Amino acid sequence: MTEDSLERYFRRIGYFGARDASLPVLQALHRLHPQAIPFENLNAFLGLPVRLDEASVEAKLVAGRRGGYCYEQNLLFMRMLKLLGFEVTGLAARVMWGQPEKAVTRRSHMLLRVELAGRTMLADVGFGGLTPTAPLRLDPGVSQVTPHEDFRIVEAGGLFQVEAHVSTWRPLYRFDLSEQIEADYEIANYFMSTHSTSPFRSSLILARALSDRRLALRGGRLSVHHLTGGMEQRNLSTPGELTDVLDELFGIAIGDRGELESAVLARGILGLPV
Repeated sequence: MTEDSLERYFRRIGYFGARDASLPVLQALHRLHPQAIPFENLNAFLGLPVRLDEASVEAKLVAGRRGGYCYEQNLLFMRMLKLLGFEVTGLAARVMWGQPEKAVTRRSHMLLRVELAGRTMLADVGFGGLTPTAPLRLDPGVSQVTPHEDFRIVEAGGLFQVEAHVSTWRPLYRFDLSEQIEADYEIANYFMSTHSTSPFRSSLILARALSDRRLALRGGRLSVHHLTGGMEQRNLSTPGELTDVLDELFGIAIGDRGELESAVLARGILGLPV
Protein backbone atom coordinates (compact mmCIF):
# COMPACT_ATOMS: atom_id res chain seq x y z
CA MET A 1 0.00 0.00 0.00
CA THR A 2 1.11 3.55 -0.72
CA GLU A 3 0.41 7.10 0.37
CA ASP A 4 -2.37 7.14 -2.24
CA SER A 5 -3.99 4.24 -0.38
CA LEU A 6 -3.90 6.31 2.79
CA GLU A 7 -5.52 9.27 1.04
CA ARG A 8 -8.32 7.08 -0.30
CA TYR A 9 -8.85 5.54 3.13
CA PHE A 10 -9.03 8.97 4.80
CA ARG A 11 -11.65 10.09 2.29
CA ARG A 12 -13.62 6.89 2.87
CA ILE A 13 -13.87 7.42 6.63
CA GLY A 14 -14.07 11.22 6.54
CA TYR A 15 -10.78 11.94 8.33
CA PHE A 16 -9.03 15.28 7.75
CA GLY A 17 -6.75 15.54 10.80
CA ALA A 18 -3.09 15.14 11.70
CA ARG A 19 -0.98 12.31 10.28
CA ASP A 20 1.42 11.43 13.04
CA ALA A 21 1.60 8.20 15.02
CA SER A 22 -0.03 9.65 18.13
CA LEU A 23 -2.84 8.67 20.49
CA PRO A 24 -5.24 11.41 19.27
CA VAL A 25 -4.84 10.19 15.69
CA LEU A 26 -5.38 6.56 16.70
CA GLN A 27 -8.48 7.54 18.67
CA ALA A 28 -9.92 9.57 15.79
CA LEU A 29 -9.39 6.83 13.22
CA HIS A 30 -10.78 4.18 15.58
CA ARG A 31 -13.93 6.25 16.06
CA LEU A 32 -14.51 7.05 12.38
CA HIS A 33 -13.70 3.67 10.81
CA PRO A 34 -16.74 1.74 12.23
CA GLN A 35 -19.05 4.63 11.34
CA ALA A 36 -18.06 4.58 7.68
CA ILE A 37 -17.16 0.94 6.97
CA PRO A 38 -19.86 -1.49 8.16
CA PHE A 39 -19.31 -4.97 9.46
CA GLU A 40 -20.87 -7.35 6.92
CA ASN A 41 -20.60 -10.88 5.57
CA LEU A 42 -22.27 -10.61 2.16
CA ASN A 43 -19.48 -12.41 0.29
CA ALA A 44 -19.52 -15.44 2.58
CA PHE A 45 -23.33 -15.53 2.57
CA LEU A 46 -23.37 -15.50 -1.23
CA GLY A 47 -20.62 -18.11 -1.51
CA LEU A 48 -18.14 -15.61 -2.93
CA PRO A 49 -14.44 -15.61 -1.92
CA VAL A 50 -13.25 -13.36 0.91
CA ARG A 51 -9.77 -12.25 -0.13
CA LEU A 52 -7.34 -10.70 2.36
CA ASP A 53 -4.54 -9.42 0.10
CA GLU A 54 -3.94 -5.68 0.16
CA ALA A 55 -5.39 -4.93 -3.26
CA SER A 56 -8.58 -6.92 -2.70
CA VAL A 57 -9.32 -5.51 0.75
CA GLU A 58 -8.76 -1.93 -0.42
CA ALA A 59 -10.83 -2.46 -3.57
CA LYS A 60 -13.75 -3.85 -1.58
CA LEU A 61 -13.83 -1.80 1.64
CA VAL A 62 -12.47 1.52 0.34
CA ALA A 63 -13.08 1.90 -3.40
CA GLY A 64 -16.06 -0.47 -3.55
CA ARG A 65 -17.86 1.08 -0.56
CA ARG A 66 -18.51 -2.32 0.94
CA GLY A 67 -17.76 -3.61 4.41
CA GLY A 68 -16.28 -6.80 5.73
CA TYR A 69 -15.72 -8.89 8.81
CA CYS A 70 -12.86 -8.89 11.31
CA TYR A 71 -10.00 -10.07 9.08
CA GLU A 72 -10.77 -7.57 6.34
CA GLN A 73 -11.53 -4.72 8.73
CA ASN A 74 -8.54 -5.12 11.01
CA LEU A 75 -6.06 -5.94 8.25
CA LEU A 76 -7.09 -2.73 6.49
CA PHE A 77 -6.78 -0.79 9.75
CA MET A 78 -3.39 -2.34 10.53
CA ARG A 79 -2.02 -1.52 7.09
CA MET A 80 -3.18 2.10 7.32
CA LEU A 81 -1.74 2.50 10.82
CA LYS A 82 1.60 1.16 9.63
CA LEU A 83 1.65 3.70 6.80
CA LEU A 84 1.29 6.38 9.47
CA GLY A 85 4.23 4.97 11.42
CA PHE A 86 2.42 3.08 14.18
CA GLU A 87 3.98 -0.09 15.59
CA VAL A 88 1.22 -2.68 15.06
CA THR A 89 1.00 -6.47 15.32
CA GLY A 90 -1.92 -8.82 14.83
CA LEU A 91 -3.43 -10.99 17.57
CA ALA A 92 -6.09 -13.70 17.63
CA ALA A 93 -8.96 -14.27 20.05
CA ARG A 94 -11.54 -16.88 21.02
CA VAL A 95 -15.02 -15.38 20.84
CA MET A 96 -17.07 -15.68 24.05
CA TRP A 97 -20.03 -13.46 23.11
CA GLY A 98 -23.17 -15.59 22.79
CA GLN A 99 -21.37 -18.72 23.98
CA PRO A 100 -21.91 -20.82 27.15
CA GLU A 101 -19.76 -19.58 30.03
CA LYS A 102 -17.17 -22.38 29.89
CA ALA A 103 -17.17 -22.95 26.14
CA VAL A 104 -13.78 -23.17 24.45
CA THR A 105 -14.09 -21.79 20.94
CA ARG A 106 -11.69 -21.67 18.01
CA ARG A 107 -9.41 -18.65 17.49
CA SER A 108 -11.69 -16.98 15.00
CA HIS A 109 -11.34 -13.27 15.75
CA MET A 110 -8.60 -10.82 14.79
CA LEU A 111 -7.58 -7.79 16.84
CA LEU A 112 -4.52 -5.52 16.93
CA ARG A 113 -1.80 -4.66 19.40
CA VAL A 114 -0.44 -1.13 19.08
CA GLU A 115 2.70 -0.04 20.96
CA LEU A 116 2.49 3.68 21.56
CA ALA A 117 4.69 5.86 23.78
CA GLY A 118 5.64 2.94 26.01
CA ARG A 119 2.06 1.76 26.43
CA THR A 120 0.30 -1.25 24.91
CA MET A 121 -3.05 -0.46 23.29
CA LEU A 122 -5.62 -2.77 21.72
CA ALA A 123 -7.38 -1.77 18.52
CA ASP A 124 -10.33 -3.61 17.03
CA VAL A 125 -12.61 -2.20 14.32
CA GLY A 126 -14.22 -5.52 13.40
CA PHE A 127 -16.27 -7.08 16.22
CA GLY A 128 -19.69 -6.57 14.72
CA GLY A 129 -22.42 -5.18 16.95
CA LEU A 130 -20.04 -4.40 19.83
CA THR A 131 -17.02 -3.15 17.94
CA PRO A 132 -15.18 -0.79 20.31
CA THR A 133 -15.15 2.77 19.01
CA ALA A 134 -11.89 3.66 20.73
CA PRO A 135 -8.59 1.85 21.32
CA LEU A 136 -8.31 0.23 24.75
CA ARG A 137 -5.32 0.41 27.06
CA LEU A 138 -3.98 -2.98 28.13
CA ASP A 139 -4.69 -1.98 31.71
CA PRO A 140 -6.51 -4.91 33.35
CA GLY A 141 -9.40 -4.22 35.67
CA VAL A 142 -9.92 -0.57 34.67
CA SER A 143 -13.22 0.55 33.15
CA GLN A 144 -12.55 2.53 29.96
CA VAL A 145 -14.99 4.99 28.42
CA THR A 146 -15.49 4.97 24.65
CA PRO A 147 -17.88 7.00 22.46
CA HIS A 148 -20.30 4.08 22.88
CA GLU A 149 -20.18 1.48 25.69
CA ASP A 150 -17.68 1.24 28.53
CA PHE A 151 -15.15 -1.55 28.09
CA ARG A 152 -12.62 -3.25 30.31
CA ILE A 153 -9.90 -5.85 30.05
CA VAL A 154 -9.58 -8.46 32.77
CA GLU A 155 -6.99 -11.18 33.32
CA ALA A 156 -8.39 -14.70 33.29
CA GLY A 157 -6.24 -17.80 33.65
CA GLY A 158 -3.14 -16.22 32.19
CA LEU A 159 -5.12 -14.72 29.32
CA PHE A 160 -6.80 -11.36 28.73
CA GLN A 161 -10.53 -10.95 28.32
CA VAL A 162 -12.31 -7.99 26.72
CA GLU A 163 -15.68 -7.16 28.26
CA ALA A 164 -18.34 -4.58 27.41
CA HIS A 165 -20.81 -3.05 29.83
CA VAL A 166 -24.22 -3.87 28.39
CA SER A 167 -26.52 -3.61 31.42
CA THR A 168 -23.83 -5.67 33.12
CA TRP A 169 -20.28 -6.68 32.19
CA ARG A 170 -20.41 -9.16 29.31
CA PRO A 171 -17.35 -11.03 27.93
CA LEU A 172 -16.63 -10.54 24.22
CA TYR A 173 -13.47 -12.54 23.61
CA ARG A 174 -10.32 -13.94 25.22
CA PHE A 175 -6.79 -13.61 23.83
CA ASP A 176 -3.08 -13.67 24.55
CA LEU A 177 -0.28 -11.55 23.12
CA SER A 178 1.11 -14.13 20.67
CA GLU A 179 1.74 -12.39 17.37
CA GLN A 180 -0.17 -13.68 14.36
CA ILE A 181 1.00 -13.29 10.78
CA GLU A 182 -1.23 -12.83 7.76
CA ALA A 183 -0.90 -16.51 6.81
CA ASP A 184 -2.56 -17.40 10.14
CA TYR A 185 -5.55 -15.26 9.25
CA GLU A 186 -5.77 -16.80 5.78
CA ILE A 187 -6.44 -20.21 7.34
CA ALA A 188 -9.06 -18.92 9.78
CA ASN A 189 -10.65 -16.77 7.07
CA TYR A 190 -10.99 -19.74 4.72
CA PHE A 191 -12.81 -21.73 7.40
CA MET A 192 -15.11 -18.87 8.43
CA SER A 193 -16.03 -17.97 4.85
CA THR A 194 -16.56 -21.49 3.46
CA HIS A 195 -17.36 -24.05 6.16
CA SER A 196 -20.98 -25.13 6.50
CA THR A 197 -20.95 -24.56 10.28
CA SER A 198 -19.80 -20.95 10.02
CA PRO A 199 -22.53 -18.45 10.95
CA PHE A 200 -21.28 -16.24 8.12
CA ARG A 201 -22.39 -18.85 5.58
CA SER A 202 -25.93 -19.37 6.85
CA SER A 203 -27.23 -15.89 7.64
CA LEU A 204 -26.68 -12.19 7.13
CA ILE A 205 -24.78 -10.45 9.94
CA LEU A 206 -24.23 -6.70 9.70
CA ALA A 207 -23.42 -3.86 12.09
CA ARG A 208 -22.56 -0.19 11.98
CA ALA A 209 -21.58 2.12 14.86
CA LEU A 210 -22.96 5.57 14.11
CA SER A 211 -22.21 8.56 16.34
CA ASP A 212 -25.54 8.35 18.18
CA ARG A 213 -26.62 4.74 17.75
CA ARG A 214 -25.64 1.24 16.74
CA LEU A 215 -27.30 -0.60 13.88
CA ALA A 216 -27.41 -4.37 13.71
CA LEU A 217 -28.95 -6.81 11.28
CA ARG A 218 -29.15 -10.53 11.96
CA GLY A 219 -31.01 -12.52 9.36
CA GLY A 220 -34.10 -10.46 8.70
CA ARG A 221 -34.25 -8.57 11.99
CA LEU A 222 -33.04 -4.98 12.18
CA SER A 223 -32.10 -3.55 15.60
CA VAL A 224 -31.32 0.07 16.41
CA HIS A 225 -29.65 0.71 19.78
CA HIS A 226 -29.66 4.38 20.79
CA LEU A 227 -26.80 5.69 22.94
CA THR A 228 -29.30 7.71 24.96
CA GLY A 229 -31.13 4.49 25.80
CA GLY A 230 -33.85 2.47 24.16
CA MET A 231 -33.92 0.03 21.30
CA GLU A 232 -36.10 -0.45 18.24
CA GLN A 233 -36.50 -3.70 16.34
CA ARG A 234 -38.38 -4.71 13.25
CA ASN A 235 -38.54 -7.78 11.09
CA LEU A 236 -37.91 -7.17 7.40
CA SER A 237 -40.55 -8.89 5.32
CA THR A 238 -39.27 -8.81 1.73
CA PRO A 239 -35.88 -9.12 0.01
CA GLY A 240 -36.38 -5.68 -1.49
CA GLU A 241 -36.91 -4.15 1.96
CA LEU A 242 -33.73 -5.84 3.16
CA THR A 243 -31.59 -4.59 0.28
CA ASP A 244 -32.99 -1.09 0.80
CA VAL A 245 -31.87 -1.24 4.44
CA LEU A 246 -28.38 -2.35 3.42
CA ASP A 247 -28.16 0.56 1.02
CA GLU A 248 -29.81 3.33 3.03
CA LEU A 249 -28.85 2.51 6.64
CA PHE A 250 -25.62 0.54 6.30
CA GLY A 251 -24.30 2.46 3.31
CA ILE A 252 -23.36 -0.66 1.37
CA ALA A 253 -22.96 -0.41 -2.38
CA ILE A 254 -24.82 -3.52 -3.51
CA GLY A 255 -23.67 -4.82 -6.86
CA ASP A 256 -26.27 -7.32 -8.07
CA ARG A 257 -29.42 -6.75 -5.98
CA GLY A 258 -31.17 -9.58 -7.79
CA GLU A 259 -28.48 -12.09 -6.80
CA LEU A 260 -28.69 -11.07 -3.16
CA GLU A 261 -32.49 -11.04 -3.09
CA SER A 262 -32.60 -14.50 -4.66
CA ALA A 263 -30.16 -15.82 -2.04
CA VAL A 264 -32.24 -14.31 0.76
CA LEU A 265 -35.36 -16.02 -0.58
CA ALA A 266 -33.55 -19.33 -1.08
CA ARG A 267 -32.17 -19.33 2.49
CA GLY A 268 -35.53 -18.39 3.98
CA ILE A 269 -34.02 -16.00 6.52
CA LEU A 270 -36.86 -13.46 6.45
CA GLY A 271 -39.53 -13.70 9.11
CA LEU A 272 -37.53 -16.19 11.18
CA PRO A 273 -37.00 -15.65 14.93
CA VAL A 274 -33.45 -14.52 15.75
